[in-house]
Amino acid sequence: MDGGGKQAVSAAGKGVGEAAPAVTLEDLRKRMADFAKERDWDQFHSPRNLLLAMVGEVGELSEIFQWKGEVPRGLPGWEARETEHLGEELADVLLYLVRLSDMCGVDLGKAALRKIGLNAIKHPIGKRHDTSSKKFARRSGDDDVVGGAGRDDKDGVAREGDKL
Repeated sequence: MDGGGKQAVSAAGKGVGEAAPAVTLEDLRKRMADFAKERDWDQFHSPRNLLLAMVGEVGELSEIFQWKGEVPRGLPGWEARETEHLGEELADVLLYLVRLSDMCGVDLGKAALRKIGLNAIKHPIGKRHDTSSKKFARRSGDDDVVGGAGRDDKDGVAREGDKL
């Protein structure tokens, strides 16, 4: 979902390299709704279709990193065109996510803030997160770890209704 490509850049009133004002999720939601309506695309924007399109964009995003190995923060050594391409693919994913949440009636900002709050409860400051002990617990069948309880001992696969 390119949002109009170069036309979107000029429609935003900013050219390449110019600073743009801060954008909110609501700004993006409105722009995407208008963009789809102007092109009569609402008929195609079912939640399922948007999700599948977003998954395709995540695949394109993954391709950028596929053969690079571990990439350090800040992307040192990347060429400007690579970083620009990364930004385009990240934007595609974001725009589909914003559109999907709109079509599902989910306030994405509120949902994200709620999730951060839930994660803060689940992972309080100062709680040790030792991944090696989690791996051991998974193998030993600890009920408090995902993949512990409910696994079929023969193949290690979780079954429907298993505690996660």
